[in-house]
Amino acid sequence: MSATALATLEANGAPDILVSYARFVAGLTIGPDAKRRRRNAATALLVIHPDLEAWMTRPTQARLADLDRNDAWSFITWCFVKGVLRPDLDLVLAKTPGDLYAEWGRHHPGDVARVVEVAQRFSWSANWTRDVSRSALALVCMWSGRKLDELTDDIFDAFTAALGDTPSAARDARLHNQARAFSLHQACYELRICARTPRKNRPPAATLPETLQAVVQPDIRRVGLRYLEVVATTLRASTVLLRADSLIVFSEYLAAHQPAIRRLEQLERAHIEGFLVWNHRRPWRGWLARDKPVAPSVSKRTVVDMRGFFDDLAVWGWAERPSRQLIFAGDIPRLDRPLPRALPPNVDRDLMAAVAHLNDPFARHGLAILRGTGMRLGELLDLELDCLWDFGDRGTWVKVPLGKLGTERTVPLDEPTLSDFDAWMALRGTQRALTHPRHGQPVDFLFLERGRRLSAFRLRQGLDQAIATAGLTGPGGQPLRVTPHQLRHTYGTTLVNAGISLQALMALMGHVSAEMTLRYASLASPTVRVAYEAAMTKVHARQSLFVVASGRGTAPDRVEWLRSEML
Repeated sequence: MSATALATLEANGAPDILVSYARFVAGLTIGPDAKRRRRNAATALLVIHPDLEAWMTRPTQARLADLDRNDAWSFITWCFVKGVLRPDLDLVLAKTPGDLYAEWGRHHPGDVARVVEVAQRFSWSANWTRDVSRSALALVCMWSGRKLDELTDDIFDAFTAALGDTPSAARDARLHNQARAFSLHQACYELRICARTPRKNRPPAATLPETLQAVVQPDIRRVGLRYLEVVATTLRASTVLLRADSLIVFSEYLAAHQPAIRRLEQLERAHIEGFLVWNHRRPWRGWLARDKPVAPSVSKRTVVDMRGFFDDLAVWGWAERPSRQLIFAGDIPRLDRPLPRALPPNVDRDLMAAVAHLNDPFARHGLAILRGTGMRLGELLDLELDCLWDFGDRGTWVKVPLGKLGTERTVPLDEPTLSDFDAWMALRGTQRALTHPRHGQPVDFLFLERGRRLSAFRLRQGLDQAIATAGLTGPGGQPLRVTPHQLRHTYGTTLVNAGISLQALMALMGHVSAEMTLRYASLASPTVRVAYEAAMTKVHARQSLFVVASGRGTAPDRVEWLRSEML
């Protein structure tokens, strides 16, 4: 636009926003006709809708029709980039953005470069780097009216929620923008702009009152909530949630089979007997619902929780307690006690040889560490960067974090397992600490990749690949089914067969009771073998036991026998 034409606009009292836009168009490297079309499109839109803020409140489809009719998207794009207007997601995602994101990036090259640096550090693909550093960054900043350094965790939460309220956008557009926003949030966390570790597709945990809304009897719900709040002072949060689930199951039974029972004081033994029969064969509930009974361990846990609930109310003297004891020790189902599912030596050898050649470094080193330390899967994923302890002449040990039983322990490492730790640490590189979900403090987790914690999925996938590579098959020629936890059983069984004491094995495995460790004593224990061979030698020799005809025999009495057999 010439200086004369610009002066004419000003002399004719054109709106300031149109004059500013005309100056911007004049500096573009496009032909005169293209400049004139853009200027005329902006003028036509402003003639019909001089108040653009009011225009932004019109329905999305009406605004799209206005933009198509006047060809004014370039003008609105300029308004968004300059901050004259704040775009709503429904409009932006319902229309092809054109040069909107690229134009915003040209005005904020420093912000784009900082996100690109994080993307390169995390080895994102070129396409994903562009999508996050330009599309997602531009969209979130324009939508929130903030710059990169002004973005917060709350803004990302609000943006994610707003994506769900965009009826004009296609489902794929919403999902893609949600994924891009998550990666941008992750980049902002690495740049120390945001303070909270991004968590993908995980809504906040429900509170106890919200959880117990599933209990349909108000009086039982009130007593149950009070009870759970008391036991939460001594139990882990996961245990409290399991007890809440048992209360919900009991409530569901009463609602379906004993609707007249609304208070705990009304319960009689006959009601409990009906519940025990129903609970033994009840189907799965919730998102695990399936047409088969729950596992025996699940059924048992419910009975144990309800017995503890009633017993606690009686011991505490609560007025709402039942009038008599309702559940007894004999009501608790007895579970089978299978032996640890250790892999046979030849399968163990072939499988770990195939694991050593996996392409995925996390699966390759993670599975080797599981086999070499006997850790549980959750303990492996919770390992921290400083988990290795060097005790000089006693070698290097790994500190296993709090796991399933809420205990810590240390486990000695052999040279191959230590090499797997070193190899992974070399690949891991430097990454920002993430918030621990248990205590909320920043932790340098060992198994991180691209700023995210690694999951068990890749370990299971790697295990399946190793089984296929080793050609291990089960009944019917199908691939052998092996779980990561079987590597722990194999670790313990190998040590027992090598003659380790049960006390030492108990410490290495992290068992809190000797009963758990004694299960391994039944697996080809050399101590049992020696005792068996000694006994069989006497049997084969047909040695006779001499008994005196009168008086005491030579066989030891019960007390002497017990003393000789006691540990």
